[in-house]
Amino acid sequence: MTNSENLKISVVIPCYNVSKHIEDVINGIPAEINYIIAVNDKSTDNTFSILEQLAESNNKIYIVHHQTNQGVGGAMISGYKKSLELGADITIKMDGDGQMDAANIAKLIQPLIEGKADFSKGNRFRDLRALQAMPPVRRIGNLGLSFLIKAASGYWNIFDPTNGFTAIKNETLALVNFNKLHKRYYFETSMIAELYFCNAVIFDVPMKAKYGDEVSGLSSTKTLFEFPPKLLVTFLRRILLKYFLFDFNVGTLYLITGIPIFLYGFIFGLLKYEEYDKLGIGAPTGTVILPTLLIILGFQLLLAGLAFDVNNYPKKQSS
Repeated sequence: MTNSENLKISVVIPCYNVSKHIEDVINGIPAEINYIIAVNDKSTDNTFSILEQLAESNNKIYIVHHQTNQGVGGAMISGYKKSLELGADITIKMDGDGQMDAANIAKLIQPLIEGKADFSKGNRFRDLRALQAMPPVRRIGNLGLSFLIKAASGYWNIFDPTNGFTAIKNETLALVNFNKLHKRYYFETSMIAELYFCNAVIFDVPMKAKYGDEVSGLSSTKTLFEFPPKLLVTFLRRILLKYFLFDFNVGTLYLITGIPIFLYGFIFGLLKYEEYDKLGIGAPTGTVILPTLLIILGFQLLLAGLAFDVNNYPKKQSS
């Protein structure tokens, strides 16, 4: 791993019923990794016993055991805290089901080592051949979620945001409010959302995913019904904090002028339409033009605000 000799690197593996894969996952981790933190999230199979056996012959393995199941987010919070406690410089997240190829670790952490980013993540959508290997339901779901998560999190520069193969500088990790992280399947999205408030730079790393006999715990139904409300709350919180509490900029002006103008034009036009429709006569030209102009003006201001937001994601300052 280029230029990583003086860095302490940990890998956190959230483990829940991964007895079929966990030994191969851990054995595949590069020798340069300093700490392997396996968080057993109260597995009901023999995952814990396998971890104990592996730890007997590998002193890099640290086992964190949950007495109650807390979900992937809860497991990662425990793992992150352990990594900070051990004094690591970089923390990598790998799933225990064998989907993530440890051979990609070197290129995953390289942007962090080179100072290009504070957080890096895999992106499975850069390779068309690898994309074809992705199950169709996951492919469609990830494409739709990617756009919604971009808008909610403010990181318009990333793709495949639900990808859980990530690496983060621990100096950035220490700034994250763990209390705001979701403990279950919304974890990756909530993590990205919180990084926005840390002004962390995120870098996409193209890589292939492996799909075998693992079963995803995130169902299409759960994604369809649980994610949109959470994304809306994430979006509204980001806009409120970013543009009204933490800062006041041109984006704020676009919002406080565009929203009322658009809504006034729309509501005024709708009321006038109903009024003249009941009278059975055509509305005067001025009555038609005024709400139309207000709607157009408000929409243009909101588009300008969107353009500003798209370009306002955290990025490295040029030297």
